[in-house]
Amino acid sequence: MTETGEDDRIRRRPDDEGADIYDEDGNVRSDFLALVGAAIADRDTIFLRQNVARLHESEIGDLLESIQPDQRLALVRLLGDDFDMTALTEVDEAIRREIVDQIPNEQIAAAIGDLDSDDAVYILEDLDKEDREEILAQLPFTERVRLRRALDYPESSAGRRMQTEFVAVPPFWTVGQTIDYMREEEDLPYSFTQIFVIDPTFKLLGAVDLDKLLRTKRQTKIEAIMRETTHPIPAEMDQEEAAQLFEQYDLLSAAVVDENDRLVGVLTIDDVVDVIHEEADEDIKRLGGVGDEELSDNVISTVRSRFLWLVINLGTAMLSASVIGLFDASIEKMIALAVLMPIVASMGGNAGTQTMTVTVRALATRDLDIYNAGRIIRREAGVGIMNGIVFASIMGTIAGTWFHDYQLGMVIGAAMIINLMAAALAGILWPLLLDKVGADPAIASSVFVTTVTDCTGFFAFLGIATWWFGI
Repeated sequence: MTETGEDDRIRRRPDDEGADIYDEDGNVRSDFLALVGAAIADRDTIFLRQNVARLHESEIGDLLESIQPDQRLALVRLLGDDFDMTALTEVDEAIRREIVDQIPNEQIAAAIGDLDSDDAVYILEDLDKEDREEILAQLPFTERVRLRRALDYPESSAGRRMQTEFVAVPPFWTVGQTIDYMREEEDLPYSFTQIFVIDPTFKLLGAVDLDKLLRTKRQTKIEAIMRETTHPIPAEMDQEEAAQLFEQYDLLSAAVVDENDRLVGVLTIDDVVDVIHEEADEDIKRLGGVGDEELSDNVISTVRSRFLWLVINLGTAMLSASVIGLFDASIEKMIALAVLMPIVASMGGNAGTQTMTVTVRALATRDLDIYNAGRIIRREAGVGIMNGIVFASIMGTIAGTWFHDYQLGMVIGAAMIINLMAAALAGILWPLLLDKVGADPAIASSVFVTTVTDCTGFFAFLGIATWWFGI
């Protein structure tokens, strides 16, 4: 190992916050990656503890995703107890499984005990049932019960996302009693913004914000300053719906209640931000037909996740090809048709994708519903007609000039208007229909919209040409 240069600059600053590990593009610096790689190869635990263990959990997560796969587990093992297990919540699922599967259950159990319950659940839910039970059995009774309860809720529900550590007091306590309790009690959340008020059965009565508590005289009763929690979140509620409540009412945290309105946890804004990111990422991937694919997945997993939708697209492509086959005689007599017909289908596909993307996102955010669907459909139909007229004029002029046949320009112009109109309607009606029947419009919309625009485009252009030119 060298004793000068960049290596020396980083190694000689153990008490400093350290240089930013990111470059100007937001990626982990290549020189830092090289130093970490060299430290792993040399088993230099001093360097790793001084320059990696001190990083924020999100920075460690980025580092784990940036280093070579064979270095990840080695880094975790070299750091030992200094490795922040929370960093595993910042990496994608494939990397998290890869690391957790190689860590002894005893080490995971010891680390889980120091995590917030929501982070602990995030890690435990990826484990095999047998390993999960073995880890839970090593935890203190109260903590084990909390984690089991959270794990019993459906995946992607508010109950899975909630933090089971919270501060709850009875309504007859005074502000002074509550403050003294928070000062003396050791088993409190690391950070919180409100205190919940409950009755003896743990039924949620209200909440008190910390700023309100600190501004009130000590002898005042909690019930006098508490406010009703008008937006408690059912534990069974989908996490995306819970995130929409946070967005709508500008919440920092919210109580999570069970079916009997008993307080079971709290959902915080940091978890909701993660939910919003995950749901947006999921919608984009589903629109592209790649499922739950991660960048760290291997070739076989990636092929498997994409295969089904490619097969479906192959089937729809064959359907489009069969439409073209109906007019093979016309194409043989007029080669210009073969040259121009992909343009009509392509324009329709792009226009349909634009409308579909806006529609799917509006459905996901609940901005599009039965009350405004009619108005939005009429708007998209109008957009389709206007775009059709504009691009019909442009493409008609180009085709007429290109092939010295302005009748051909009129034919492709008419087909363009028909297909862009069909694309606009398909782009909004298919997602609405799929949502109505309970299917996920983000998954299935694209293949249906593409099929409509291809078949309509080919049939309109070739059909009008066959009729117009009598071929």
